[in-house]
Formats: sequence, structure tokens, C-alpha cells
Amino acid sequence: MRTCRHGPSPSSADAGQVGRRRRRGALAEFRVGDRVWHGSSGSAELRGTLPVDAGGWFRIGSVTKTFTATVILQLVGERRIRLDDPVERWLPGLVPDGDGITLRQLLDFTSGLHNYTDDLDLAEVARDRFRRWTPQEIVARATRHAPRFAPGTSRAYCNTSYILLGMVIAKVTGATYDTEVERRVLRPLGIRRTLVPGAADVLPEPHAHGYLVIGGRPLDVAAYDASHAGAAGGMVSTAGDLNRFFRALLTGELLRPAEMRLMQTVVPTTAPTVGGGLGIARVTLPNGAAVWGKDGGTFGYYTFSFHTAQAYRQLTVSVTDLTGARTRTHELLAGIAEVFGPEVPAAADLAPGRVTG
Repeated sequence: MRTCRHGPSPSSADAGQVGRRRRRGALAEFRVGDRVWHGSSGSAELRGTLPVDAGGWFRIGSVTKTFTATVILQLVGERRIRLDDPVERWLPGLVPDGDGITLRQLLDFTSGLHNYTDDLDLAEVARDRFRRWTPQEIVARATRHAPRFAPGTSRAYCNTSYILLGMVIAKVTGATYDTEVERRVLRPLGIRRTLVPGAADVLPEPHAHGYLVIGGRPLDVAAYDASHAGAAGGMVSTAGDLNRFFRALLTGELLRPAEMRLMQTVVPTTAPTVGGGLGIARVTLPNGAAVWGKDGGTFGYYTFSFHTAQAYRQLTVSVTDLTGARTRTHELLAGIAEVFGPEVPAAADLAPGRVTG
């Protein structure tokens, strides 16, 4: 493996592009086959001079959902659950009219349930950032609201659905969500720099600091209780680990072909170039090529991790900022589409001493 740190590469624009303008810091890992490039931009801390460490830890937000969907589909492959099982079968009495909502509808955002994060107040988040939330409390907050639509009749992003899927994993296996992700995904892949939500309250060093702006003042949220996000967005990782995870997922190490087909069966979304699968998205680039992966935003952090179909080319980026405003992921990917190049390596890609894009 050849590694270039902060050196010239066709992918060197990635960290810089997302690190400019309103961005405060960014890191990236770009892979072509067995060669890897790391880069970073900006400072790790507000008003600090320490640069962002390209190998640092960060909160991955909704990229957690791909881990959750993977475990659910493993259970489907083991015939312990079916995607058409109603929520009521596994979580009786928890969700009003849960007998009309299926596990598939939780996975693909067609359940109609209220999205609990729509109600988050930043001042409340800041005050209660070390509070431990139970999944039951989160679901109760969501189900106080009427459904947004009848199950299966529309599609809308829903973090509540993935909190419920984490609970289903615990109910079916008799173990915690955290335990199952570690047992089924992290340990078999030798992933050691990824934390499940219950272990993710404090970011290990090195890490870039994320901030919320409360009352005009920045609040460091590198440390907070991740239970409010849980199976929907509570994990912590590194760019290298996320690339390893998606490489394993897309090349068949984690799911059988039947379950992988389920995950990658996409439906239209509000963005014409984006298809929504089960815990994963397909983005069609301007040249017609498609990349697979997930993005995620959580307080102070924004992550995206996208890969060619067989993960020959991989890009994972983490950004910290103060504004919360950002370019939509599919638009950003369209702007850097050339880094994904052809899926099948060309002879020039195999030349020694080159990191190609």
C-alpha cells in the first residue's frame, strides 16, 4: 500500500473543496485499489492552530444507518425476521398502528412516522447534552405526533424508524444493539477505530472539535451523550474504518447476494440523481457512473462516504463547521466526479508510484 499524506493527488481537491468558504476543517481518505491518500484542511479547534489530523475520529451521524441496515438484513438472511414483518410483531404496543408498518418501511423511510429530530431545540440539546436517553423515550416523543402519511404511500427521511430498528435488533437477538454491531460487523472485519453509540460519548484523540452556536456563542460538542441518536446516528469512526466497512459491504463480506440485492434496490428520492435503498444511497454522477454510500450530519459534524460498485475507488470525508449550512451531498459528488474514474483499473492505474483519481 502506498500512502501520500498532504501530497499532490487528483483527490487533493476533495478535502480542500469541502474545507473552504464556510468550512472550518475537513479530512478525507481516498483509495484506489490498495493505494490510499489522506488529506486534511483547516484547524482542529476553534481559534487553535493544530491542524486537523487526517486519521482522526469523528461523529458519523446517519452513516450509522448503514450499519443498522446491515445487521437487520443479516437477520433476514438468517430467517429470524422478514422485511414484511409488522413492527407490532417485535415491539408490541410501542407504535400506534404498528401492525400496519413493516420493517421494510422503517428501512426505506416509507413508514410515515414523525421524525423526532425535527423537534430538537438547540438550547435544549446544549442543556441536556450529557443526558442518557432510552430508545423508548425517543419513540414516545415521536409518536405524540400524528403520522405524516399512511405507511407505504410516500417517502420522507425518518430517524425515528432507525431507532425502532435498533430496538428490533435487540428484541430479536436478546443482546443490545451495540453488542450486535460489534459482534457481527466490527470484530469480524478487524475494525478497531469505530465506536458504537454506547461508547461514543467522548471522541478519542486525535479529533477535530465540532460546535453548536447557541446564543451567538460556539459550544464545543465533541463530547456529549450519543444515546439521543442511537441506531439512527450515534456512532463514531474514522475515514479509514468507514472505507473498510463499505469495501466489505459492497464486496460481499457482510451480506449474502440476496440480502445485498434488497439493500441496493432503490426508489426515487426528491433529488433526481439519488436513489434510496435500505440504509444506503446510489448517486448517479454526471458521466453516468454510479456510486454507493451514505452521508450523515450531526451536531458540528458532516460526513459522506461513497464508493464505486465494487469499492475499487473510495472516498470518505468528514467536515466540521459552525454554520450547519452545506452543499447537498449529491451536488458535491457531481463536482468531484472525476475522482471515481472507471471501476475497472486501467493499465495506467497500476503504474507504480502513482495515486490516481
